[in-house]
Amino acid sequence: MTITNEAQKIPSVLKVTDAATAQLKKLIENHSPKAVGIRLAVNEGGCNGLTYAMDFAETKNAADEVMELDGVSLLIDPMALIYLVGTEMDFIKEKLSSNFVFRNPNESGRCGCGESFNV
Repeated sequence: MTITNEAQKIPSVLKVTDAATAQLKKLIENHSPKAVGIRLAVNEGGCNGLTYAMDFAETKNAADEVMELDGVSLLIDPMALIYLVGTEMDFIKEKLSSNFVFRNPNESGRCGCGESFNV
């Protein structure tokens, strides 16, 4: 996969598993079919300093890095790229929960609940 923007093509900084791609596609189709994609960002917050944030995107920003995944655009906030290099995004289904999981080799710590991290 390749992340692209208008000016260049660069190797993907983020690996997205087939399970995560399928869930992103399902989210767009079932919950927000008019969205242009799903935005991924890293925000300040949580007990460890940083959190992964995902939401439906109504527009593409000029600076977004875009991953095309089986017909779904994953729009990556350019400020998040430095934190995501080498990360794998997966989707895990368990008996009582399901969620996106980020396996990030840059993390130097993670809170006990798994909601925030630091680098």
